[in-house]
Amino acid sequence: MARVRLSGLHKHYGALHAVRGIDLDIPEGEFTVIVGPSGCGKSTLLRTIAGLEHADQGAIEIDGEVVNDLAPRDRDVAMVFQNYALYPYMSVFDNIAFGLRARKFPRLEIDKRVAEAAALLGITDQLVRYPRHLSGGQRQRVAIGRAIVRDARLFLFDEPLSNLDAQLREEMRAEIKRLHRDLGKTMIYVTHDQVEAMTLADRIVLLRDGKIEQQGAPLDLFERPKSRFVAGFLGSPTMNFVPARLEPADGGLVVRFEGGSVLPLPPARVQAVMAHAGSAIIFGVRAEHISRANGTATREGLAPLDVTIDLVQPTGTRTYAAFNLAGTEVVAELEAHDLQGPGEQLTLQVDMNRVVLVDPSSDRVL
Repeated sequence: MARVRLSGLHKHYGALHAVRGIDLDIPEGEFTVIVGPSGCGKSTLLRTIAGLEHADQGAIEIDGEVVNDLAPRDRDVAMVFQNYALYPYMSVFDNIAFGLRARKFPRLEIDKRVAEAAALLGITDQLVRYPRHLSGGQRQRVAIGRAIVRDARLFLFDEPLSNLDAQLREEMRAEIKRLHRDLGKTMIYVTHDQVEAMTLADRIVLLRDGKIEQQGAPLDLFERPKSRFVAGFLGSPTMNFVPARLEPADGGLVVRFEGGSVLPLPPARVQAVMAHAGSAIIFGVRAEHISRANGTATREGLAPLDVTIDLVQPTGTRTYAAFNLAGTEVVAELEAHDLQGPGEQLTLQVDMNRVVLVDPSSDRVL
């Protein structure tokens, strides 16, 4: 296992400032997922840690050793790429063993390590086949096997599942999570898929324009985002954002929308945002925090909202219903049989304990 520390890391490509002063400390054995939209610098950051890109400024430490000037092969790092990078004319066994042979490992040790990796990944019966005979998921297992036989101190994954279909991605996510549990190694995983980030990570590092926007445990970022960007990036469907005003009423605060709809804040949330009373805000609520009202509020903070449904999207287990609020389309996640179809008028309830209020001038969560 390895501890990784990045200090003031910068990387330029001509005029493009891809990585902008990143400070990051990854403890031994942690599964860290670096996530963000395309072009945010996440793959560049990973390749810089691996030594495939040279850092223009800052330090990369692995187990307390500054490795900036070490070649990739001397950093004791194993990397799994998006495109598998398998040798088509070599068998699965030879692909997995390639790195060990290059490092002059004894034959018996190579045989032992390849057999152990293949058993761990469930590809023992594929060792004599060639990559062209394998499915996408099997090829990715071979690429991962080639990395884990190295017994490196640090494992890096660069969007390894992006070429797979949805079902295979789910299967491979489970395989990689199980692999981390069994090996106990430090792993850094890059993806643009927030579902992968949420399901795999001990900690998420969310990048934006080459900087860390927020980092922490997956549920911390999901439930306590610090900015509109974080709130909107994590979650599916994405968070609903509606312009509104925060106004005083009856000793408390309400969120008032254009058109007259009003949602009161629960007392427990009032004090923290009282200084913003009378200000314009962006109201954010996730689809799963809007439900059909059952006639009686079961707990404090459930605010009623009368709507007319514009669009219905059933998924089998749930139904996504879209409606207009202050000129903005809002999506609610309802039970499968909560409504009949578009045009239906009904009362929903919004969990005001779970909403976010954003300062529109800074995009920071209040």
